[in-house]
Amino acid sequence: MFIRAIEVASQFTRPIHSILRYYGSVDVIPGAASLFFVNADGWALTCKHVAALIVNGDRIAKRKSDFEADFASMRGKKKDKQIFKDLEKKYALSHNELFEIRNNFVNCIEGPLNLQIVVHPDFDVALIHFMNYTKLNPQFFPIFSKDTVGLKQGKFLCRLGFPFPEFSNFTYDQTTNSIQWSKVGKDATPIFPIEGMVTRHLASQTGQVFGFEMSTPGLRGQSGGPAFDLEGHIWGMQFATKQKI
Repeated sequence: MFIRAIEVASQFTRPIHSILRYYGSVDVIPGAASLFFVNADGWALTCKHVAALIVNGDRIAKRKSDFEADFASMRGKKKDKQIFKDLEKKYALSHNELFEIRNNFVNCIEGPLNLQIVVHPDFDVALIHFMNYTKLNPQFFPIFSKDTVGLKQGKFLCRLGFPFPEFSNFTYDQTTNSIQWSKVGKDATPIFPIEGMVTRHLASQTGQVFGFEMSTPGLRGQSGGPAFDLEGHIWGMQFATKQKI
């Protein structure tokens, strides 16, 4: 049913690969999210909670850098164990705190990565603007539905994203105490479609309709991926895997 539409949407839908680790652990945890490009100027749509992971990566990286710099400057002044305790308290670090995040925007651009992120003040929507690249890899961009008149109960749509982070091109470097992308391992993750029927509309506390629910739940990792009809026209974007009733 959606064979041609999936081929169309695959041309502008891309994965965001992420690796992270928690403080005190050397285990590298892979994850994936989705985005889709909307025009040839480098603008792409994703979820605000996905964009937050990107923005927080810089803050978390600075905390790690500052923590390690402070430890290096204090070594020898007291026992290392006490220094760690003092610095853990200063930087609010514990074993359930993220210590590193690295993101890889797969097959999005060639050249330097410069991003502008614009988030919606109320809804789980964000725009990512790729800037100053040498080449934008997507060459085909979506057509959006002109209105929402046809978005009624019973309409069938398909969603596309990357719920299975099967990539393995990452490692933990003990000498630098950091997680890294590697040239060894699988660097791809499969794109995955899920179809479903529109079951109801979602409204804000003020009664404004801002989204719709489908009969089949989306999967984690498809957040930020497009929802489209049989022609591949865009009707929405996945932002949640479960809606409380």
